Amino acid sequence: MTRVAILGATGYTALELIKILLRHPQAQITMLTSRQEGQPHLSEVHPSLTGRLDLRCEPFRADRVAKAAECVFSTLPHTASMEACPALLERGCRVIDLSADYRLSDPNVYAEWYGASHTDLNHLREAVYGLPEIYGEEIRSARLIANPGCYPTAAILGLAPLAASDMIELKGIVVDAKSGVSGAGRTPKLAYHFPECNESTVAYNVGKHRHTPEMDQILGEIAGSPAEVLFTPHLVPMDRGIFTTIYARPKRPFTEAELLDIYRSYYSGAPFVRIVPQIPATKDSAG
Repeated sequence: MTRVAILGATGYTALELIKILLRHPQAQITMLTSRQEGQPHLSEVHPSLTGRLDLRCEPFRADRVAKAAECVFSTLPHTASMEACPALLERGCRVIDLSADYRLSDPNVYAEWYGASHTDLNHLREAVYGLPEIYGEEIRSARLIANPGCYPTAAILGLAPLAASDMIELKGIVVDAKSGVSGAGRTPKLAYHFPECNESTVAYNVGKHRHTPEMDQILGEIAGSPAEVLFTPHLVPMDRGIFTTIYARPKRPFTEAELLDIYRSYYSGAPFVRIVPQIPATKDSAG
């Protein structure tokens, strides 16, 4: 049984993570931390978990977290996560960071897109991108895992089989993605207020979304040559889920049957990916 701590336990990401870990036969959640005052009980911040986990959210202290857990998930925002993670790694914890702080291998690219200097360059060098379908072997032995962003997960999984087999041009790839409102997080904002987002669809951060360089980096690593993605995200009036349509120039003609065979072969050992012949819907995976 692996003892697990979660940093920043009051957000939507932590809520889903807790649900997953409560179902995991080899995980035991032993500590939750939060920057909220008053050390709220988990059931106060996530009523749907009432009766399932009897823990309060404590202030973050690296020594206490390291004593309570071997594995730590950080759901803190970017910049806050790279402040907390070094002390945990130095105390022997295995860290899975769900922020963007360790996804981009080039600190200059991080500074350009996130508007902050990276303060943990030593650990950035050893971080492994946490997409098991691509980096499964590296993840097994990694001390620090950078959990992928939501949009990059959809885009990279959609393109990886074609990029790996040199079947598409890597420049001019178009990623058109739609996301449910929960993807924006739990902090209240006017744009996510019900009267603002209900019955409405809007593009946002056009040409400047922070997930763009993440897609470029990982697709380039898969293909062995630079990739260039044109990415536009949209907010749609649903709670959860992402629907991504991807456009790329083929290097040669191929049939739909050949395409399906390529994807089935590439993901044959990937339990979290399902290849379907029909056009999918968000409810097929988001529930």
